[in-house]
Amino acid sequence: MIRRAIGFVLVAAVLIGSLLYSQRQSGPRTVSGFIEADEIRLGSRVGGRVHLVSVEEGQQVQAGDVLVELEPFDLLQRRAEAEARWKQQTTAHQKLVSGFRDEEIAQAKARVEQAQANLLMLKNGPREQELEAAQAELNLVVAELDLAEEVYGRTSSLHKQGAATQEALDRARKERQAATERVTARREQLELLEEGTREEEIAIAEARVREASEAWQLMQNGYREEEIAEAQSAMEAVESALAAIDKQIEELKVRSPTTGIVEALELQPGDLVAANAPVISLVDTKRLWVRAYVPENELDISLGDKLKVTVDSYPSESFEGEITFVARQAEFTPGNVQTPEERSKQVFRIKVTLQDGHDRLRPGMAADVWLEGTP
Repeated sequence: MIRRAIGFVLVAAVLIGSLLYSQRQSGPRTVSGFIEADEIRLGSRVGGRVHLVSVEEGQQVQAGDVLVELEPFDLLQRRAEAEARWKQQTTAHQKLVSGFRDEEIAQAKARVEQAQANLLMLKNGPREQELEAAQAELNLVVAELDLAEEVYGRTSSLHKQGAATQEALDRARKERQAATERVTARREQLELLEEGTREEEIAIAEARVREASEAWQLMQNGYREEEIAEAQSAMEAVESALAAIDKQIEELKVRSPTTGIVEALELQPGDLVAANAPVISLVDTKRLWVRAYVPENELDISLGDKLKVTVDSYPSESFEGEITFVARQAEFTPGNVQTPEERSKQVFRIKVTLQDGHDRLRPGMAADVWLEGTP
């Protein structure tokens, strides 16, 4: 008896399974949904006043198109100043890397030799010829002074007699004074030569030799690594500042990142926009998909499956689709897809990416996904 009951249950199960399978396989299977697309909200990192609006709502745009352009304000001036600093720092860095020129080193060597010659002359003291020349110069200016004294005395006598003008007397007085000063200067020069070089003068000359020699040695060794590294850092800092300004200038132009359609745009030239705030909404028409929900008992689909998609706008055509997402967790059936009787059933959300029809299909269109059968 028990064996008969078990056999009856097995036969019934097979019949029910066959019935369900035949019902499931009979006729096409479809699920409904809507076409969707990514919405891209574009803005600028810098903000400012709108200079130009190049598009309108509903307009098709391509990747790289300038949609909105902002006024540069002071960015162009700041860039010019940064570029000038960059050129200056680059020149300074290049000079340090290249080192001193040969002619600069030769000049430094010549200064050392001149300082050494001056020191040697001071140590040796005046030569006999220099003393004789100084004495001769003194004798000459003394003779000039004697002549000036004689001219002044004669002119003074004539002036008292009314035979010489006051102007002539003044000129003679000035010539006598100038001659006196020349005699004093030449006498002091001769006395210095006769006394010889002082110790402090030799010390000063020796210091100048050391200073010139150190400068020459530094030029031969070139600039220190620390100086080159410091110049390198300064140049790179200016480069970074210039690059930051260039990036801000580029942010003045709001560009389309992809092919799409302008969805929302409420801007006019002169409007002020905030930094990092969306100013235009773009729909990415290069990537359209259908969001649909599949009942649990029809979830015999896999990622990568190719399916047909139809829309009411083109009833005689079908479009290629590929399953790119299947939810791992069940949901309740959305009310705008299934009938009220079926809303209590659990379904799985799927995404069917459209492979063609991007030039005709639009986000928001109702679509049917054919899980089995053909349109």
